[in-house]
Amino acid sequence: MMKGKVKKWASDYGLFLLVILALLSIWEWVVEKGFIPSFILPSPTAIWKSLVENEQILLQVHLPATLEEVLIGFFLSIIGGVFLGVAMHFSRILEKILYPFLVISQTIPLIAISPIFIMWFGYSIWSKIAVTILTAFFPIVVSTYDGLKAGGNEYQELLLTMGANRFHIFKKVQIPMALPNFLSGLKMSVVYCVVGATIGEWLGASEGLGYFSRRMSGNLQADAVFAAIFLLSLLGIVLFLIISLLEKLLLKNKLR
Repeated sequence: MMKGKVKKWASDYGLFLLVILALLSIWEWVVEKGFIPSFILPSPTAIWKSLVENEQILLQVHLPATLEEVLIGFFLSIIGGVFLGVAMHFSRILEKILYPFLVISQTIPLIAISPIFIMWFGYSIWSKIAVTILTAFFPIVVSTYDGLKAGGNEYQELLLTMGANRFHIFKKVQIPMALPNFLSGLKMSVVYCVVGATIGEWLGASEGLGYFSRRMSGNLQADAVFAAIFLLSLLGIVLFLIISLLEKLLLKNKLR
């Protein structure tokens, strides 16, 4: 059984890993040969060396700060996003009022509005969380609303003939039918949270991976900048995989 799982994993991800190794090898060779200056694009080994040298401050100070902002922003986005999505589902008036504002909120450049959040909340964690929420709540609202709206009309009609009210239909049909859409929105949202937190830290912070990369950029330490970017990317991937695992577990239980 274990051997079968290993074969399946190799068939699913083996080619991807080979491509990554090939790209890293080419990248290392190009920089080592001097085709691209190392201060513009450091080699993978230089990035790894910087990551090891700054391991303590990155993993004990800046990564936890960014992770805290991401998780708080993500959970607040879930609460607000689900509430708005359900409210729009039950009220056509709220849908007509709120939906345009939701779309408009996504057209506002984060670089432009982040200083406003800093004016309101100062350089505290809440200015970064506000940017994170603005980035991340839209996919949750839309996926919740669209999932509830598309929930099985045939099942609804069947329950109506059996005397069910709107709440029963919402609980028994629309919520289970909306679950795949909602979980897809969560996967998008958690990645956007990392982006939002990083932008917030770039514009005003005293800790966090975004702050560290901005400070290293000002010191022209490209390898340290790329080390911070690597950790941000890894953080986004890990959080995405956690939500994907949750999705598989929930949908698997739903199908039983």
